[in-house]
Amino acid sequence: MELSIIVPVKDEEASVARFVDHVVPILEALDDPVASSFEIIFVDDGSGDDTLPRLADLHARDARVKAISLSRNFGKEGALAAGIEHSRGRAVIPIDVDLQDDPKAIPAMISKWREGADIVYGIRANREADSFSKRMTADLYYRTHNMISSEKIPMHAGDYRLMDRKVIDVLRSMPERNRFMRGLSTWAGFREEAVEFVRPDREEGESKYNYRRMWMLAMDGITSSSTLPLRVWSFLGAGIATLTLLYAAFIVVRTLIFGRDVPGYASLMVAVLFFGSIQLISLGVLGEYVGRILVETRRRPLYIVREGIGIDLDDPRVARSFDRRL
Repeated sequence: MELSIIVPVKDEEASVARFVDHVVPILEALDDPVASSFEIIFVDDGSGDDTLPRLADLHARDARVKAISLSRNFGKEGALAAGIEHSRGRAVIPIDVDLQDDPKAIPAMISKWREGADIVYGIRANREADSFSKRMTADLYYRTHNMISSEKIPMHAGDYRLMDRKVIDVLRSMPERNRFMRGLSTWAGFREEAVEFVRPDREEGESKYNYRRMWMLAMDGITSSSTLPLRVWSFLGAGIATLTLLYAAFIVVRTLIFGRDVPGYASLMVAVLFFGSIQLISLGVLGEYVGRILVETRRRPLYIVREGIGIDLDDPRVARSFDRRL
């Protein structure tokens, strides 16, 4: 298999057929061997509508369209891991079903891959299709992540990227359950290139990523790639302790020179509330890391496969490191 397209879906019955009709002609127009050797793997992440029956119909029409059905909703990172684990292509491209990750960029990605690139990022050159608040928060996240992490993510690069099989083998060897695919592929290293595309409006369905999910994704990205948030509180605590000692010395000297000072209620409350807030914030950051340690120590499977359509779940070439089947 030359190319595997991984498509996580949840409640996308109105979008899957349109995606296949749009992407297959682009892949068939490519030069051999890709045009004659590709697969599109949909990962049904616990849909409650008719997404899976639609995928079964698409497979009956075209055997290159395959599907993995998970037992419940495991989240996009779990769905991506399931697709990657069961892919067979020499190159793998995760892509969203909404076509906002423009499939017309695939030929350029493959061209750079053939020229020697191991990872080819899809860079959103224009995000006018996104709301102003989403563009601002995304820009803030990328800048924050790259400032505190040694694993730099290209600005405005999502999960849409081409990865060579050597990169996929590295990702499949990683055992962690708290996964941030964008950071993991960057951590793997290898030669990287980029392809820009314009992000169009979504025509079918609705985005499943609300602000709460985007916040959780941002937290996963930061905590999985950097321990700086923990170290910050050590430096902040040392700085505050130094200022406190200096202030205490000032109070002692002033009392010795000018006599006893009447304590002020307002200044006392401000100090108590300030230091109490610092303590609560630091405990919250610590709790994020402790919670992730708990998830890792449980060693629960990253996903559970309910059934496969066009996928040989017993294929010995497919790693079983995360898969638990019912």
